[in-house]
Amino acid sequence: MGKIKKIIIGLCIVLILLWIIFPLYIMIKISISPPQEILRQHPSFFIEHPTLKHWQEVFKTKMIWQPLTKSLTVAFMAAVITLSIAIPGAYGISRLPKKWQIGCIMAIFFTRMFPEVGIALPIAIKFVNWNLIDTNIGLTLAHVIRVLPIACWILVGIFRTIPKDLEEQALVDGSSRCGVLKRIVFPLSLSGIGVAAIFSWLFSWDEFTYALYLCLSKPTLPLKVYYYINRGSWFLTATYATIITIPVIIITYALQKFLKSGYLTGAVKG
Repeated sequence: MGKIKKIIIGLCIVLILLWIIFPLYIMIKISISPPQEILRQHPSFFIEHPTLKHWQEVFKTKMIWQPLTKSLTVAFMAAVITLSIAIPGAYGISRLPKKWQIGCIMAIFFTRMFPEVGIALPIAIKFVNWNLIDTNIGLTLAHVIRVLPIACWILVGIFRTIPKDLEEQALVDGSSRCGVLKRIVFPLSLSGIGVAAIFSWLFSWDEFTYALYLCLSKPTLPLKVYYYINRGSWFLTATYATIITIPVIIITYALQKFLKSGYLTGAVKG
């Protein structure tokens, strides 16, 4: 029975992976396939005659660089600003009494109950008065509104797992409060900070609604994909969508070393 159970679990994992990977494969296939291979009655599942024609067309026009640069810049800025606010805020919430922690988290998530369309329009009107339309900092501030509650929620849960005994022992040994944060709290919470950083970056990278309202002449990469979808260009849409996916894979792979459990194993004895 044990072997059968493992086989069933293995098959389920394989099916789930195929379910996830299949759309990505189709997207990549369309981006590197000639039109006659796709637009026929019974297209092949496999890539028969790969071509870089669509990729060359995208990069040849040089229309990719401005949206790509803007999306990357805004995503990194949003992640940095979000973590700068969320880390001290979440640590402070995690050290409150439990009923106050729940209240603070509920108040933070209350901001996520409103549809982003209803928030984006008044923000756009205010940003017009502040001359922040079509600027990286304006879009970044809007994205922080979107990603900050998620980052706080993740980090509060991580900071709560760090035993207070470690901090109290360090204070007794003569360490300052800043020293406790630097030498104990932050190293032990790297896994949560890594997760919060990934989610902050991803939520900003693929954001569409705020970009639609705040980017008039300088679109982000998701807006370019939307533009080609409206034009009905399957191949350029697939190419742009593949380009959007590549940084996601790179960022996730680069930060995966922080996504490890067991940081607190053996930290407190007795």
